[in-house]
Amino acid sequence: MRHSDPHGSTGAGAAPPAQSDLNLLRTFLAVYRSGSFTAAARLLGLSQPTVTTQIRSLERHTGRELFERLPRGVAPTAVADELAVRIAAPLDALAEATGHGPPGRARPRPVHLAGPAELLSTRALPALAPLVARGTRLRVTPGLTDPLLDELRTGRHDLVIATTRPRGRALSAVPLADEEFVLVAAPALADGVRGRLAAEGPGALDGVPLLTYAEDLPIVRRYWRHVFGRRLNRHAAVSVPDLRAVLALVVAGAGFSVLPRYLCAGELARGALALLDEPEDAPINTSFLVQRPGTSDNPQVAIVRDRLLEAARAW
Repeated sequence: MRHSDPHGSTGAGAAPPAQSDLNLLRTFLAVYRSGSFTAAARLLGLSQPTVTTQIRSLERHTGRELFERLPRGVAPTAVADELAVRIAAPLDALAEATGHGPPGRARPRPVHLAGPAELLSTRALPALAPLVARGTRLRVTPGLTDPLLDELRTGRHDLVIATTRPRGRALSAVPLADEEFVLVAAPALADGVRGRLAAEGPGALDGVPLLTYAEDLPIVRRYWRHVFGRRLNRHAAVSVPDLRAVLALVVAGAGFSVLPRYLCAGELARGALALLDEPEDAPINTSFLVQRPGTSDNPQVAIVRDRLLEAARAW
């Protein structure tokens, strides 16, 4: 919402008048740093309608829009960025002098996030970068889903990105994103087997080294059952528990593998990798965002959870 300036000022640097309530500025800073009215309300111990009312009041004072309302959360305008730079240090100093700590970010406790290393590094952590820039603290643990879920139940993590839905009802899980699996090899290798694969089926790959991230070949076995309708009966030439390492091996021409499309989309687009097969119904796997049992007393957990759910819409 945009407002006219009651004092006739229209410049980008319009500031709240001197008589503005200090609480409005504290609320503004909490919203600015947390990225949403709901999160700021939790941090300040206020209701969300109160936070909304205070921000609207400050916008009337400044005559400028401070936040763009998004489907989840808010984004600061250029005016808000300038205002935050001007008031953050004085307000933090005032809060510290009175023993209350910085408004909205009084040394927030870290959020303990865990999940597959590849998904964390290529999607989740870049999506959380704006929160980190505003003060959110993260402690990140990469790993396999089953051990991470066991650790979640014991309280070691706050949130886990899981590649399978947790069994039972003890853990709260919501779908996060779908990933498509693709059968890939380096172009030189693919040129030699793609035609045979179409004519002979998966037996055409019997002499080609298989590269995977686990000895039990879960992704490759699933692809074989879903696409070829048969069991996979072979061993991996290389097993390394990091799909990024598997991708590097495939690009280098060491063999073939089945990888999530999101992980190798760039290599496919550049021609560094080639598809060996393009089935009409490719295997799809859904990842889930799983939260620790009980209600967290760390408001940053909800902020991180909401940001991941919002960002995953574009994954």
